[in-house]
Amino acid sequence: MRNDPPGFRPQDAATLRSNALFGRLPDRSLELLVSTAQVRTVPRGTTLFVQDEGADRFFALLDGWVKLYRLTRDGAEAVVTIVAPGETFAEAAMFASGKFPVCAEAVADSRVMTLTAEGFARCLREDDQIAFAMLGSLSVRLRHLVQQIEQLQVQPTAQRVGSFLLRFCPEGGGATSFALPFDKALIARRLGMQPETFSRALAKLRGVGVETQGGTVSVADLDALRRFCNADSGGGDHGG
Repeated sequence: MRNDPPGFRPQDAATLRSNALFGRLPDRSLELLVSTAQVRTVPRGTTLFVQDEGADRFFALLDGWVKLYRLTRDGAEAVVTIVAPGETFAEAAMFASGKFPVCAEAVADSRVMTLTAEGFARCLREDDQIAFAMLGSLSVRLRHLVQQIEQLQVQPTAQRVGSFLLRFCPEGGGATSFALPFDKALIARRLGMQPETFSRALAKLRGVGVETQGGTVSVADLDALRRFCNADSGGGDHGG
């Protein structure tokens, strides 16, 4: 792309195209947005913004993982979600309340693209296709949050953990293995369960070919794991 910001790599365009906000934009529109952005590398543990800070920008994650969480009155963290590469975050806050409703922290070494409210508004004035893409992106985010709430309230813990692990797996069947990009305690908090409940769920997943050794996960049959996670189960262990 022309006028790419420093740090923007050729493969980043494909990463952005995987997102609902950017996926259907004409090349010219995407090029316009990217030209107003800033790309930076942030080490693990970096805070990107804090709860109630003025929301004058939003983000697209190019590499790494970012934790979004709220601070409770007693100072505890309530993990809202873990942002994956290709996903955007904080765009709703920028247009709605004007304040970030959550905190954001890199939980792995990451690269983040930042788009300011001013730069984004300038792009909107020049290209109305971007506004329609933003509406589509927010609609997808809403559906994702509804699914997330349903999983937390209905899905048994082993299926909940299995569904989360599938985020790191390739499409198709067969076997795969991967290293978890962040610690198990964070995954447990994201899934709304205690660490010991998470460990019991992992033990149950051995029955469908999922083995864990430290931070490495091996899946013997991806299709079998998907069938297990999609099974309509009204009972089971719902402990948290």
